[in-house]
Amino acid sequence: MPEAPAAVRSPATLRWAVGLLAAQAAGLVVVTVLLVYADVVAATTTVQGAIGLTIFTALMAALLGLFAWSLHRRRRWARGPSIVLQLLLVPIGWTMVSGGQPALGVPVIVLGLIGAGTLLAPATREALDASDGV
Repeated sequence: MPEAPAAVRSPATLRWAVGLLAAQAAGLVVVTVLLVYADVVAATTTVQGAIGLTIFTALMAALLGLFAWSLHRRRRWARGPSIVLQLLLVPIGWTMVSGGQPALGVPVIVLGLIGAGTLLAPATREALDASDGV
């Protein structure tokens, strides 16, 4: 009986990128739950703003989860949007730093740069180009 071909192991950079995106998605799910709770129990100045922020956070969690799952399945289309989302963390972090929250802003910047770096790594690109995923 012929042996099945051995599964090709993803490079470390791709595994780190998938893990980072999945962790970010999980973190945003937690934030979404907290925002839903705050929407229900807190008196807000604008209901539309509170609901809009909650929906935006939930959509971002879903997108990050979709990109993590797609990259895990070696779908090369997910690499570009994932890089954009990671690089968007840099100005968000900078806004936090300049707004007086460097303890939160600096890790956000570092997280974005690490995420973009793992997605831009040659090994990640080669692994996605070599795959049959569209």
